[in-house]
Amino acid sequence: MDAIDRQLIDLLRDNARLPYAELARKVGLSAPAVHERVGKLESSGVIRGYRAEIHPEAMGLPLTAVIGIVHDSNGDTDDILEALREHQEIESCYFMAGEESFLCKARVKTIGDLERLIIDLNRVKGIARTRTAIALSTKWEGRTQPPA
Repeated sequence: MDAIDRQLIDLLRDNARLPYAELARKVGLSAPAVHERVGKLESSGVIRGYRAEIHPEAMGLPLTAVIGIVHDSNGDTDDILEALREHQEIESCYFMAGEESFLCKARVKTIGDLERLIIDLNRVKGIARTRTAIALSTKWEGRTQPPA
């Protein structure tokens, strides 16, 4: 990966809908050369996909919570992950070092929905306990990283 690939990644992070001709103009290459480079970035797994960025409140999901999950010594990590995947409210899940094995970001409509989610999670075999923090507001998320 060279400086042009990094530049293409940054441009696509800002606007994944940019046409190849526009990308080419911005990086100083031809559109076919840019098309080939982006294809290589996709096939190598550097670019994993393209998606629409949705405003959660506009979708009726005004409440964001971060849920730390401590699993007990008898719990199977794969079983816990499968149970977490079943909850569409969970937007992100990270496997952690430290006391909490998982850290999940959930978006819900109401406090009642969050309560039900936490109760469901605490019933999962292998989960010892959860710790939840509610976000008061989102200052930023999904920030683009500077080139390495």
